[in-house]
Amino acid sequence: MSNPKEFILYSGGASGTESEFGVNAEKYGLQEVNYSFEGHQNARQRGLRVLTEKELESKDVSLTYVSKLMNRNFTRAPIFRKVLQSICWQVNSGHEIFIIGNILDDGTVKGGTGWGAEFAKICNKPLFVFSQDKECWFTWEKDNWAKCGDPKITHRHFTATGTRFLEDCGRKAIEKLFADSF
Repeated sequence: MSNPKEFILYSGGASGTESEFGVNAEKYGLQEVNYSFEGHQNARQRGLRVLTEKELESKDVSLTYVSKLMNRNFTRAPIFRKVLQSICWQVNSGHEIFIIGNILDDGTVKGGTGWGAEFAKICNKPLFVFSQDKECWFTWEKDNWAKCGDPKITHRHFTATGTRFLEDCGRKAIEKLFADSF
């Protein structure tokens, strides 16, 4: 088993999935970095890292590009842009990505969480999604989702993000991920 004190969880500290990952990271003794920005509501204060405007701008993304990539229209609200920028910080920091959400028929992940999955694909990082509606893990392989067994955290720097609407099956998947890994 790996020494949890050598691992860092990168997340956003929001309620739901990110908060639950943080609770488990703290329980197992992992370090935690939660990227946020001025005016963002955080459920986790541990490891809070408030990004400056300049840092956020360094990860700016075209909302037109993201909308086309994900087959949907996103709001142009400044706060949403900052959320997408902070997700880029999260994905850039981790060497493998864990997401809790729902994989849609078009292969994207539902909601703003989907940007984390798409950006992980673009960065060619190991990507695992627990699809709550299917109650199982999937991994991204070349250009398709493949159902997989329960993953383990294998990289010392990993990212976790996901839906604010965490269901019991998603919570249990997170708990099992940590128990199997540490």
